[in-house]
Amino acid sequence: MDANTNSGSSARAERKQREKAKIIQREKQRQTLKTISRLLQKAEGERSQEDRALLQEHQDTVQELSRRQSRRALLKSKQDEVFDDAENLKVKVKQLAEELQRAKHVVIYTGAGISTAASIPDYRGPNGVWTQLQKGRSVSASDLSRAEPTLTHMCIWMLHKVKMVQHVVSQNCDGLHLRSGLPRHALSELHGNMFIEVCDSCSPAREFIRLFDVTERTALHRHGTGRLCPHCRAELRDTIVHFGERGTLEQPLNWKGAAEAAQRADLILCLGSSLKVLKKYSCLWCMNRPANKRPKLYIVNLQWTPKDNLATLKIHGKCDAVMGLLMEELGLEIPVYNRSQDPIFGLSEALSAQEQESHTREEIAPPAALEDASPDAPAQGEATAVQGGWFGRGYAKARRKKKSV
Repeated sequence: MDANTNSGSSARAERKQREKAKIIQREKQRQTLKTISRLLQKAEGERSQEDRALLQEHQDTVQELSRRQSRRALLKSKQDEVFDDAENLKVKVKQLAEELQRAKHVVIYTGAGISTAASIPDYRGPNGVWTQLQKGRSVSASDLSRAEPTLTHMCIWMLHKVKMVQHVVSQNCDGLHLRSGLPRHALSELHGNMFIEVCDSCSPAREFIRLFDVTERTALHRHGTGRLCPHCRAELRDTIVHFGERGTLEQPLNWKGAAEAAQRADLILCLGSSLKVLKKYSCLWCMNRPANKRPKLYIVNLQWTPKDNLATLKIHGKCDAVMGLLMEELGLEIPVYNRSQDPIFGLSEALSAQEQESHTREEIAPPAALEDASPDAPAQGEATAVQGGWFGRGYAKARRKKKSV
């Protein structure tokens, strides 16, 4: 018994000794790293003989710090926004216009960058939603009931109308493509639509379009809106695909339409997307084909994207500016958004009397209501800050849990 006890105590002591040695070693490495980093910040002429000897002795650490610095510089350069000068921009847009006219099946991929002109923040820009979440900062958004389709949304609608664009694949949840007049069959909203809630208990799933943001109560892995299906009385859910989730709803995601359009495409135009998420959807890029059999890829974005090296042409400019020049080159009129013709008013379904108080969001006002609005009402940029489930609520908490695991 005593022998077993002594053996157990000896083993514990050895483990403690090994752990202590590891801690001491890590602390020593940390101090060395700190010292070498401080020496490297000195100008070479200011380093003493002792400094140079220390740097020579720790060449591995010097090389590791150099690699870290290079990685940091590369990451920073990828986040920088770059603008083509006016002349270069015109040349590039002219090239894009010529290719669009020659193409037989054009698909447009859109990201948050096409909606920034509507005062909707992007995701990976310097002040984007994703950028802020990664820095551990809280994210707030303006009430989007006052947002309207931008010049880019309306240009896309016109290009589809004249049959120069066959399909639009969007990462955006703001519903502005739908509100621009783009037909549902020509649109895939891969990450959902904040104005649509569905009953997935019904077969097929029933869709309910509202005039307000339905994500007030929803978040990551929590999609119930609190309202009930009038047919089966099951709880309705939003259509949003959050960070880390996989979308399975047939509509409004329309993955089938997106995949079929990508397979038929001979030209893909990416507008305002970092492509860091879209690049993971292999069915959108035809990478199983030889390079010369893939669609030509044109990218309009201010920052680096992971598809830049595959692009036929990269245009560094704001989406509205580029699309305005493109329409001029094509000789097409840029349509102006008209709220009285917004399809959402015809598509939306009113709440039942019992559910009138089921949300606190401002509804999209029809034209007549806007004319009657008080002159003291806040403008779009001054709307009360609200937090929607589509804006990544719950993601920061889930990310902390994942790290702790």
